[in-house]
Amino acid sequence: MFRGNHPTRVDEKGRLKLPAEFKRLVDERYGTQFYITSKDGRSAEIYPLPEWQKIEEKLAQIPSLNAAKKKFLNRVNYYGQMSEMDAQGRVLLPQILRETAKLAGDVVVFGVQTYLEVANHDEFKQSMDTDPLTADDQQALANFGL
Repeated sequence: MFRGNHPTRVDEKGRLKLPAEFKRLVDERYGTQFYITSKDGRSAEIYPLPEWQKIEEKLAQIPSLNAAKKKFLNRVNYYGQMSEMDAQGRVLLPQILRETAKLAGDVVVFGVQTYLEVANHDEFKQSMDTDPLTADDQQALANFGL
């Protein structure tokens, strides 16, 4: 399970070196293939291919004419590309997604259980400041036992 935050950089060629903590887990469990995408264009989601395939299996159960499925697929395909981790532990982020999410230079890479999320450091910090965890949010989570 991916957890925590590891600030790093995206190089001038659009490559992200996976932080050592995350790379260790990837090496142990997943291999070198990833599907990199986004649902909103504000951050990149890096799925080890086996985790992405679980999502595809669930999507296959939804009728092809379902409007929500179509919207979801439009977004994850527009922003998405397969990527293979190189020998140095780097993955190439899709150009459209790099540009839209401003993924150059300093970024944050954090674990979201089954995938990694990559966001522009400054914009992510600003979004946390403008949309804090509220008492209502905490109550909603408490309803799930957290």
